[in-house]
Amino acid sequence: MAKRVQVVLNADVLSLGKDGDLVEVAPGYARNYLLPQRKAVPVTPAVMRQVEARRAKEAARQASLKAEAEAFRTALTTIGRFTVKKQTGGDDVLFGTVTNGDVAEVIEAATKKELDRRDILVPEIHRTGSYKVQIKLHPEVTAEINLEVASY
Repeated sequence: MAKRVQVVLNADVLSLGKDGDLVEVAPGYARNYLLPQRKAVPVTPAVMRQVEARRAKEAARQASLKAEAEAFRTALTTIGRFTVKKQTGGDDVLFGTVTNGDVAEVIEAATKKELDRRDILVPEIHRTGSYKVQIKLHPEVTAEINLEVASY
């Protein structure tokens, strides 16, 4: 009896792999859990061709997402400066702070493109002035914008 069996996963399996991965597992695990639950299929030449086609399609999709992120980074640098208006007290000290949600709203108003606020890294801002803010547009593409904090 074989020591290990190769299967292609149809779904993400915790601590084993993601959808489309080729993994080696114990024969009993494949026979008793993965195959009946339809979480995997045995490896055949036809299945391998499907896996390769799926990987090529995913690589093309990732390349287009990266190109789109780089184009958006260029658009952000072309705009140059974004302004956030906050209420201030004496000596230009803000009531509260500037959050990544505030920055996301300003960018969305200027570019008409929605950003996830969790991808924006804002330094501690408690005074009016000019600050640098980093935005993660893609795992490989990061933009840095100038943020002007002013009082209203």
